[in-house]
This record gives sequence, C-alpha cells and structure tokens, in this order.
Amino acid sequence: MAPKSDSAEAIVLNFVNEQNRPLNSQNVADSLQKFNLKKAAIQKALDNLADNGRISFKEYGKQKIYLARQDQFNILNNDELNQMKEENAKLQQQLQEQKKAISEVEGEIKTLQSNLTLEEIHDKDAKLRKEVKEMEEKLDKLHGGVTLVRPEDRKAVEDMVSEKLTQWRRRKRMFKDLWDAITENSPKDLKEFKEELGIEYDEDVGCSPRGDHHAPQL
Repeated sequence: MAPKSDSAEAIVLNFVNEQNRPLNSQNVADSLQKFNLKKAAIQKALDNLADNGRISFKEYGKQKIYLARQDQFNILNNDELNQMKEENAKLQQQLQEQKKAISEVEGEIKTLQSNLTLEEIHDKDAKLRKEVKEMEEKLDKLHGGVTLVRPEDRKAVEDMVSEKLTQWRRRKRMFKDLWDAITENSPKDLKEFKEELGIEYDEDVGCSPRGDHHAPQL
C-alpha cells in the first residue's frame, strides 16, 4: 500500500527519489526540517521504506546508507544519450546566438541613448557659439596690440630671465677658464678631444647668451 502523500514516509520517499544519491538519516533529517519531522520519525520512515523495497539501502558498519531504487528510472541507451548530446549542442548554439542577438540589441539601445535630443543639440550649439565668440574677442584684442600681461608681471619675468642669463655667462666663463687650463699643453686635437669627451659648446647647438644684455621682450 502506497503511503499517504502527507505522511512522513511519503515525504521521505519523495525526497530520496528526487535526490537520487546516497543519503544517511542525518542528511535527510537536515533537509526536511521545514516539515517539522523529528529524526526518529525520519529514521523509522527510511527503515520502513527499505523493508518494503521502496528504496535501497546498504550497511557500512553501524551506518545505513539509503538510495533511490534505480530500476524505477528510465535509463537511456547509448543511441538515446548521443541524440540528447546532439540536441543539447544545438540548444547551446541557439543560446549563444540568442545571447549575441541580445548583446547587439543592447548595443543599439546604448547608441540611441547616447545620441543627443534636439533640445540638447540646441543647447550645445549655443554653448559652442558663445565659446567661439569669446575666442574671437580675445583674438581681436591680440591683433589690436592690447597688453594682456600686467606691467609688474612683465617686470618680474624680465628680472628672472636676466638673472638666469647672468648665471649662464658666469658658468660659461668658468668652464672656458678650466678648459683652457686643461688643454693648454695637450698634444691632442682639441676638436677631436672635445668630441671624445662628448662636449658641445653653446654655439654648436645654435645657442649663446652673448650679446643678450637684457631679457628678451615678451
């Protein structure tokens, strides 16, 4: 006689068949707590189902392992398995194609969302026109000879440049005195010696502080 659907045996039998894997009574009790079944009731249900041949069990020492009866399941043969694998491969391919199509649609949606509305285009156009006008006004001032640098700022820059030029000339003079002392009695060709040491004069690179008695005009 089949157990009632709401009885402990029916609940345990349904769980064991659904799991279809080796279980002990503690596994079943932990998983069926939501049914408020005590472990003793679950153990009794398992033993009754095993005694009646509704489930299989094996003993390992003092522990009993329960398992759904395998003869109740429809075991597929190799041809059926291969057919299922082919169908699964087709479904996987269809799934990838659907994912690709969804990705393309999402990309199009993002592109449409990133496009400006007519109102936004007008606002951006007005902003750009304002920036262009400000730049044109600034350019007109430059063409008209308007001084855009304050006199005190100009004087500070001129003083700084003058100081740097003075230091440049001083160091240039110190190097020349030292170089003349080293090469005074040297038998080597000075040009070759200079190239050998990797030395370059300011004049070699088209740069010299000579004649610059004042800072360059800004």
